[in-house]
Amino acid sequence: MKNNPLTTILLAVLAVSAIWSAVLCIQFVRSTRELRAMQGRAMIITRLEATAQAELNEAIAYSTNHPAIDPILESLGIKKAPATPAVAAPAVKPPTR
Repeated sequence: MKNNPLTTILLAVLAVSAIWSAVLCIQFVRSTRELRAMQGRAMIITRLEATAQAELNEAIAYSTNHPAIDPILESLGIKKAPATPAVAAPAVKPPTR
């Protein structure tokens, strides 16, 4: 029985294809695990952001009745300081003779 070179070539292509498929499968599994982990982290961050925003809104509402908290909110850049009116310079009177 003769060895057919076409059979050998096709067997080599099959082996390479099987190895490449296994590599791609492993990459897919790793990527899927990483995606799930990142989605979990994103969900935690979203919850923390919503909680922080609720606390911020509550602090702003609290400042309407209790202005003592305003300097803290202003220092954090949450609330703008009220504009202080500019002090007008006294009018210069012309010298009298």
